[in-house]
Amino acid sequence: MGAIKVGTASWTDRTLLASGWYPPKITSAEERLGYYAARFPLVEVDSTYYTPPNERNSTLWAARTPAGFTFNVKAFSLLTQHPTRVAALYKDLRPDTEKKNVYLTDLAPAVVESVWERFLGALSPLHEAGKLGALLFQFPQWFPIGRRNKAYILECKERCGSVAPPMPICVEFRNATWMTEENQRETLDFLASYAVPYVCVDMPQGHASSIPPVLAATAELAVVRFHGHSEHWDSRDIYQRFGYDYSDAELREWAPKIATLADSAQTTHVLLNNCYRDYAQRNAAQLAAYLSARMM
Repeated sequence: MGAIKVGTASWTDRTLLASGWYPPKITSAEERLGYYAARFPLVEVDSTYYTPPNERNSTLWAARTPAGFTFNVKAFSLLTQHPTRVAALYKDLRPDTEKKNVYLTDLAPAVVESVWERFLGALSPLHEAGKLGALLFQFPQWFPIGRRNKAYILECKERCGSVAPPMPICVEFRNATWMTEENQRETLDFLASYAVPYVCVDMPQGHASSIPPVLAATAELAVVRFHGHSEHWDSRDIYQRFGYDYSDAELREWAPKIATLADSAQTTHVLLNNCYRDYAQRNAAQLAAYLSARMM
């Protein structure tokens, strides 16, 4: 069995800070990250989806965490073909437009190149410290299976692989065509042929963005993300959407499945993205304990 790292998709969410998970004496950004890193070996940075990362934060994150700690980083929305706030772009790259949001195709090729270069460059301190796990490319609901979109996935891999050593990527889908019964094997074979990790998900079913909970390792790294089973998945309120507290029975059921997945990968990252209050932290600790017990 390969190594398994369990963590959460946030350590600074405002509802987490209000939940009491951090002791009252833990008040600074440095103390919070240190407290978190003493309890989990992995975390996902989701803020970089909304605003590009900066080199200073990467330097601080690397310095404030112990050896062996890993950060997965969510790709900036523009790079995953999501609508992106003009105000979120680098100031000198903002287009002269009255639009509040822009897409990748709205920008000049030179601007896109600069966004890629700055996004990856800002993560170099983490990468050089050996603490960058993978860049998560979560593609939108309007990104179906097809030649053009496969080519874009490979473009992302190539761009992230252009630095030395390469920055690994992993991909998560929100369009069901990738994982229908007819296309599932094609999708997994495609990713495996280029050693691109498939992100397995546990999420509500029956929605336009639903992906079935298929566990598959398509590279040396396997990734599983838990989004919960909220009845309000279509809500624009992220706390309603992700506010789900996994039961003990659910986590116990997942432990052997993840252990089996880890048999097919060198490293497996498990991330609880049910980020409301301390749900993710508690559930991650529970799941890690069940996995640890299986490995004894």
